[in-house]
Amino acid sequence: MPNQKNKIMVVGLRGFPNIQGGVETHCEELYPRLAACGYDITVIRRKGFVLENPPLENYKGVHFMDVSSPSVSGFEAAVHSLKGVWIAKREKADILHIHAIGPSVVLPFAKLLGLKVVMTHHGLDYNREKWSFFPKMILKAGEFFAAKGSDDIISISTVISDTLKQKYNRSKRVHLIHNGITTFKTDQKPNEILKRLNLTAGKYILGVGRLVQEKRFDKLIEAYAKLNLPDYKLIIAGDSDYTSSYACYLKEFAEENQVIMPGRLNREELYELYKNAGLFVLPSSHEGLPISLLEAMSCECKVLASDIPANLAVELPEINYFRLNDLQDLMDKMHSLLMQPNTHQSYPVEKYNWDFIARQTSEVYQHLLNS
Repeated sequence: MPNQKNKIMVVGLRGFPNIQGGVETHCEELYPRLAACGYDITVIRRKGFVLENPPLENYKGVHFMDVSSPSVSGFEAAVHSLKGVWIAKREKADILHIHAIGPSVVLPFAKLLGLKVVMTHHGLDYNREKWSFFPKMILKAGEFFAAKGSDDIISISTVISDTLKQKYNRSKRVHLIHNGITTFKTDQKPNEILKRLNLTAGKYILGVGRLVQEKRFDKLIEAYAKLNLPDYKLIIAGDSDYTSSYACYLKEFAEENQVIMPGRLNREELYELYKNAGLFVLPSSHEGLPISLLEAMSCECKVLASDIPANLAVELPEINYFRLNDLQDLMDKMHSLLMQPNTHQSYPVEKYNWDFIARQTSEVYQHLLNS
């Protein structure tokens, strides 16, 4: 069990609660559980993403420090994390926990200051299509520094663990700890969001995520339009973090094809959408370990995902995958799953339990603290 003086400082994420993003959802589930175990957890949030007014100082036992950072995609995370490292040293943190490879570019500075560092590798972010040459180099440098300098690395998928071993010969103190599935609790009246969006249970296709190129929502809209399914609607829940030409194009393309785009939704609303969807589709070209897919699975929704390594690692039946960027295969699989008589599908999801994940993370902390 942790000592009450075990102070953990967390950087790399935008923050939580109710901030869009896979890393943010991961941390919102993980750190209240670790705080309940006795750790003194402080999450350093990016002030520009904090939604509450006034800002929260605590959330479910987790302390917050809100720090400003430049609103420049590609630099925001690194600058914010650099400030976070200095705060962790000033606050005499027992462990600094860095999330994602972009923020890990500051890891040499953390080690220079004598901090013990745990890094969670959430995905090969340099493969995202939105990045130009220089941001890609920063991300690759962050991964290199994490592989060579962190005391412990938490990998959320076998794909990431294999990459660390093959590219950097790093296999020691690399811990495979999956993302988890959110346990939804809702006081919302059943189907309230369905009524607001004029949806019928079982008669809509659902996509969830940021409006960025690698999510491939444009391919989903194109497949939906060409299938010509008058009994089904398509809804894509989510938004972009920054104004971008792709997000503007996607919204126009969606409007042309009568696709519903309600923006960001809260967890209760997403739960109702997952639970009542006829099909959930994740057409991404890049993922770490997709939380939206796991959430849809936890609601026993029929799912269809691209056959990228991160999605294949979830080990779904073959019918639940389509070939990436193969529009015809996407259309065929969508039609096949929608026409099946069963309205739900069950999946083995035991290993994606957040309580178990918190215990695994605590073991990593204790080993490092005792070393």
